[in-house]
Amino acid sequence: MALKLHRSLVHASIELCNCVWQQGKVLDTVLAQRFKASPKWGKRDRHFIANTVFEAVRWRQKLTFLAASEATAQICAALWIEQGYSQPHWWSELYGPWPQALAERSLQLAQQPRALRASIPDWIDQLANEQLGAQWEPSLHALNQRAPIYLRVNSYKWPRAEVIDWLASKGIQTQAVTELPDALQLAPNNRIPDAIRQSGRVEIQDLGSQMIAPLLNAQAGETIIDSCAGVGGKTLHLANLVDDQATIIAMDSAAGKLQQLQRRARRAQFKSIQTHWIQGDNWQAYENRADGLLMDVPCSGLGTLRRQPDLKWRLDATKLATIIQLQKQLLADYPRMLKVGGRLLYATCSILPAENRAVVDSLLATKTFRLLSEQTLWPQAHNSDGFYAALLEKTSA
Repeated sequence: MALKLHRSLVHASIELCNCVWQQGKVLDTVLAQRFKASPKWGKRDRHFIANTVFEAVRWRQKLTFLAASEATAQICAALWIEQGYSQPHWWSELYGPWPQALAERSLQLAQQPRALRASIPDWIDQLANEQLGAQWEPSLHALNQRAPIYLRVNSYKWPRAEVIDWLASKGIQTQAVTELPDALQLAPNNRIPDAIRQSGRVEIQDLGSQMIAPLLNAQAGETIIDSCAGVGGKTLHLANLVDDQATIIAMDSAAGKLQQLQRRARRAQFKSIQTHWIQGDNWQAYENRADGLLMDVPCSGLGTLRRQPDLKWRLDATKLATIIQLQKQLLADYPRMLKVGGRLLYATCSILPAENRAVVDSLLATKTFRLLSEQTLWPQAHNSDGFYAALLEKTSA
């Protein structure tokens, strides 16, 4: 039996898709704002809307081909037909013709270019194929899958087994991830209420992101700087790894993000974390201070398309070039905060070599650092976001 489409939910879904496509708004943000403004929507209503918006944004290019239309309503209708929903009797009154030709056009899909089939902008497909070769197609396939939700346990205060039991007592089912000591995977159709996040016991953090901070090998008693801390996911992980026994300085140019970090640190009961709001060159006060420096730099975010499919439609070649230039500038400046002999961990949530090894090479060319190790976390290999990390040692001032 075909599922039914409800008028108000259909209208809300189409409206939110337009916010993302026509107004360039961030998908997560528009969903959160609309859900907050619509408290009467139940769990099923929210699931329908979130699923529609995420999948319509993810598969926009393919769905446009199937619907033979660039109209948002027809694009969403193509998605709903694929998912087994029946044509509502009121559809044509509000949105025009139902895309009846979808089945016929589905037969033509296999002959279309990969960028259309995988719903990725042509220029990204071409650039990634040039830089990644045989790794690109499996990466692209993995990046088009829905992302599992992972949690990181604050094991400084609560053992993982105890947290699993505590979550189960709240009706939240999780499974330990064997590869990482503090990671949990959330069971399908479970969600983390705000009260659980406020407890300080767990943080929502992708598996790939959880693999980054340990690479710095931070030790108790050291001074560690997280120079692009944002809201502090990796900062908190660093504090956990050293049992709150280091001096951890979290920096960012966005004061609001640092305020969020401070709140998260308090609820996690970490006392080792300090914050520094970067304004101009005031980071220079920390020159030659750090034993370890984490630089999780701004990037294209192409490794996170599973969770943020709208990114690919907001990015263009000019923006990418600007991002790469910023990465090189940060890597020319911030390593001055390291002592000679200190460790630098450069990381991005991108799998493009142009943002990764090519940028690291700009620092290696100065002959003041040596490369200790590097790795790319491929989404198809780790069932995680895509990340790159390079660990370097400062050999001279």
